[in-house]
Amino acid sequence: MSKTAFVFPGQGAQVVGMGKDAYEAFDRSRSIFEQADQALGFSLSGIIFEGPEELLKQTANTQPALLTVSVALLEALEGKGLKPDYVAGHSLGEYSALVAAGVLSFEDAVRTVRARGEFMEQAVPSGQGAMAAVLGAEREALASLCSAITAEGSSVELANVNCPGQIVVSGTAAGVQAVVLRGKEEAGAKRVIPLEVSGPFHSSLMKPAAEKLGGVLSELALRDASVPVVANVTAAEVTAADEIRDLLARQVYSPVLWEDSVRYMIGQGVDTFVEIGSGTVLAGLIKKIDKNVRVVSVNDIASLEAI
Repeated sequence: MSKTAFVFPGQGAQVVGMGKDAYEAFDRSRSIFEQADQALGFSLSGIIFEGPEELLKQTANTQPALLTVSVALLEALEGKGLKPDYVAGHSLGEYSALVAAGVLSFEDAVRTVRARGEFMEQAVPSGQGAMAAVLGAEREALASLCSAITAEGSSVELANVNCPGQIVVSGTAAGVQAVVLRGKEEAGAKRVIPLEVSGPFHSSLMKPAAEKLGGVLSELALRDASVPVVANVTAAEVTAADEIRDLLARQVYSPVLWEDSVRYMIGQGVDTFVEIGSGTVLAGLIKKIDKNVRVVSVNDIASLEAI
């Protein structure tokens, strides 16, 4: 039997003006933007729709902005009667997935990711951490190189295992620079591209952020998931609220096992993935993982109507 997964993008998918046509066309979508502004106490929707881009790119704004757009589009989809068999999200996108699965209320989610963004920005002083995309390397070879560099005194780790041939590393500026210099020769990389980010996300350097986030999560009322959530940290399904709470704190400093998560869902019979939110990043990754599955991106009214 055919199964469908709803998947939600993370940081990097943001663009000024995203979600505006849904805001204007659907009452359910407009309500989500209004709830976000009210929950945060400032006009997040103004930053989303008008920018400036520099303000939208600040992690503490980007995270609630992307969540809001994804949930606004989700509301429009659910208004058409569409329901998933599985949900998953890439890093920040996991919070959109949890709203879709009824684990978190939208208001709690938007406040939590705003705090998550602030904690992640504060965890490591500017310039001390870095991230880079490594293209063409085997996962095991790259993990070995990261272990060797870390043993030499400059911490660097796998951060996002996105799809075959695309892995992001994260750690100290020196550790990431060592991967840039040695990645081709020692891990078979074709290219290593430093990323413009405000911190070494999904590395052990983020543990101070995870501790603070754990404090916020401990005070939230989480419910068991109504549909299985495939977690970034384990690439396995989870429904129990307490387990989800623990995984969300760990997620901040653990690698995002996206390729493994997609393969898990395909193994469970998922043959259609619906990416909900800004951009088409996840659609591209999923097609590289398995070109035989159907992937649809819902990021505006035209794609909503088409589905």
